[in-house]
Amino acid sequence: MKKIAFYTLGCKVNQYETQALKEKFVSLGYEIVGEQEIADVYVINTCTVTGLADRKSRQYIRRIKKNHPQSITAVIGCYAQTRPEEVKAIDGVDIVLGTNEKNNLPNYVEAFFENRGEQLSHIKAYEELNEYEETGVITSMESRTRAYLKIQEGCNQFCSYCIIPVARGSIRSRRLEEIKKEAENLIAKGFKEIVITGINTALYGAENVLKSTGEGEEAVFGVEAVIRLLNEIPGEFRIRLGSLEPTVINAAYVKRLLTYEKLCPHMHLSLQSGSDKILSLMNRHYNREAYQEIVKVLRQHDPGYGLSTDIIVGFPGETENDFNESVDLVEKIGYSKVHVFPYSQREGTRAAGFSDQISPKVKKERAAKLTAKSEAAAIKFHQSLCGTTRKVLFEEYSEKDSEIQGLSDNYIRIYCSVSDAQKAEALLHRFADVQLITPYKDGIKGDCR
Repeated sequence: MKKIAFYTLGCKVNQYETQALKEKFVSLGYEIVGEQEIADVYVINTCTVTGLADRKSRQYIRRIKKNHPQSITAVIGCYAQTRPEEVKAIDGVDIVLGTNEKNNLPNYVEAFFENRGEQLSHIKAYEELNEYEETGVITSMESRTRAYLKIQEGCNQFCSYCIIPVARGSIRSRRLEEIKKEAENLIAKGFKEIVITGINTALYGAENVLKSTGEGEEAVFGVEAVIRLLNEIPGEFRIRLGSLEPTVINAAYVKRLLTYEKLCPHMHLSLQSGSDKILSLMNRHYNREAYQEIVKVLRQHDPGYGLSTDIIVGFPGETENDFNESVDLVEKIGYSKVHVFPYSQREGTRAAGFSDQISPKVKKERAAKLTAKSEAAAIKFHQSLCGTTRKVLFEEYSEKDSEIQGLSDNYIRIYCSVSDAQKAEALLHRFADVQLITPYKDGIKGDCR
């Protein structure tokens, strides 16, 4: 039995696609092993959202070939798509596949076993990245409780800093019947949380304005069509949106989403900057006011509504005042989590050629300051939840610490003391109403009695 290991960088979509590939290889008789174990094949599913992601990919490839020179090394995904010649030039790389060729990896691996020595490379041009590639219905995930469900591929927003539209191609959406089939299968397998994911989930159906369900007043469009579809599936489970883009949705649209009872009160709502000037330079089609209107709708619905976001610091032309506007929004909104990224100059994007590039020193200082402010805001948000009760899906139990942990509906890590292992076992992979007591570790201590 041949052994294969996977190393996945980047987003939830990459994690989903790795799982789909694992299942294909298992069906062919391969054994999946850990990335640190000895394998016949190593697959690196790459990310290229920043220069650091590219560097991590290169470092791992070189480490694998140094430790396992006889193994087959396949480099797939976004970095391979955007920089194929660079990837092919790395010593020891055997197979290079772009984003729309991942699904064919088993065929290329088998072909390489038969004709060792000749590097295989298949990269489709950007113009060819225009059809949704169905990877089949996945049946499992590493987590026993939470499963990703990919609904969409590609993006046409072309934010001035972002290389992902080049790496992933144009918008294409998965058929609703395939989404339903996969969701029903995962729920039947016992998964209690379905995480909707895609390159830009808010753009679901945008390539076809008729992508809807129902007629007249019952018609719903875009990602709401997916949420309604999943919400109607019977069973005890919840739906979580991986992310939504304010470049696409607005406060009125979000208000419609709040009517679905299985949809979690949590949203990753990408901000990128709190400065209207910088948002315009980024080619983000909203401003501070519009963003805050969405937040207002969410928090009026549920004061404990969980919000996470991404913010870039040190974008070309960002003044100290522009940066402080980002800090101001972080403090006003009270995110549960902020992912802070120093601006990364990506060849092939408009912003790479902008004047007024910010020095690495200033970017590092701003990233550190915003991270500290974000952590303080998260603690304040956690404090505001204490004394309330939230529904928690428990996932792990530490007998050593006598502690069970899981995620609340609003995406907060919750810890409860449970000294009885049998009781803990009864709670695992199930929902429980938990009274929140005090900020603790990276989340909140709760009482699940």
